[in-house]
Amino acid sequence: MNGRAKSFFIASEKDIKSGKTTDVCFKKTVEILQKAKCSKQVKAEVRVSSLPENYSWAVLSGIEEVICLLSNLKANIQVLAEGTIFKEEMPVLSIIGEYTEFAMLETAILGLLCQSSGIATKAARCRIAAGQRTLLSFGAKRMHPALSPMIDRAAFIGGYNGVSVIKSAEMLQEKPQETMPHSLVLVLGSSEEAFRLFHETESAKKIVLINTLGDEKFEAIKAAQILGNDLFALQLDTNDSRQGNFKKILEEVRWELDLRGFNHVKLFASGGLDEYSIQKLNPVADGYGVGTALSNAPVINFSMDIIEIEGVPMAKRGKMSGSKAVYRCTNCYQTKVVSMQKDILPSCSCNGRLQSLLLPIMTDGRLERQILSPQEIRTYVLNQLGNMKLGL
Repeated sequence: MNGRAKSFFIASEKDIKSGKTTDVCFKKTVEILQKAKCSKQVKAEVRVSSLPENYSWAVLSGIEEVICLLSNLKANIQVLAEGTIFKEEMPVLSIIGEYTEFAMLETAILGLLCQSSGIATKAARCRIAAGQRTLLSFGAKRMHPALSPMIDRAAFIGGYNGVSVIKSAEMLQEKPQETMPHSLVLVLGSSEEAFRLFHETESAKKIVLINTLGDEKFEAIKAAQILGNDLFALQLDTNDSRQGNFKKILEEVRWELDLRGFNHVKLFASGGLDEYSIQKLNPVADGYGVGTALSNAPVINFSMDIIEIEGVPMAKRGKMSGSKAVYRCTNCYQTKVVSMQKDILPSCSCNGRLQSLLLPIMTDGRLERQILSPQEIRTYVLNQLGNMKLGL
């Protein structure tokens, strides 16, 4: 070592696809099976046996990356559409193929699904809590920068309105949401000067950060007077040591703005927020910037298990063997997981129509259906959320 930093501590796409990010036990298993000339076709499924505490459902995310990972694999793959809301014991993905061809990818498959689904689920919970209010993703600064696009994409498809990171917005084909950092005020040494210079930018919806150097109420009044009708929103990012009763601070700022005719100015809250604090602030906040709660969201603890070997049902203890189908009632939204061996179409107690959710996405390495855009997935998620509850 010459004492100089050489690279980021990240795996390349080539490393991931070649299996270098796998647990070594899978590498050893493949070596043993190949030495024994044991080649068997298996069916494996991905599912969760339990969700994070207080969760009764989750949002599936990461499917597009999994398809990218498996694109050179000659196997038959079925998945729930990305953005599908699922529950415990529902298979979300199944693979049929020669085991040694995909065994080395199990670790990566689970990693791609677990974290992304966790973030999308937290985003969806925040969306339910916020109702129609604006939600912005500020989660990138809390995780490794290589993960920024994944974090923001999962937040976006989970129901967020926008993201602040440039690269994330490029990948989503969305415009990055512009806000104002504390550093602008600090370097200039004046809130008023920062407000004036920020006013000169090309931002269509100016969101001005207050409370860097002064009291929220008085900085809000100054910002509104300087920007006038061009001011879209004020962002209150009050830290814990100064926060006190955050809702009361927002109420005070709202009162003073309305008293002076600035009723059009919206109030955005940020700083350590989650779905629980969002609900408390809803009476006075018009939008939220959420960071840590997104990037540090509980992962969805998927596992991948063999359920058939050479067409014969076979699974380890504690797992249900055999191929399964997943149905959801379009009327009451109940889901059913049934054995495909029985070849009996289930019915719903409400007599509603059952829709099959686990559908082919790849056959012998050939893509069977179109990959949806983030905007299409987001719309799909939002349409489903009308049938979900937080369970708080």
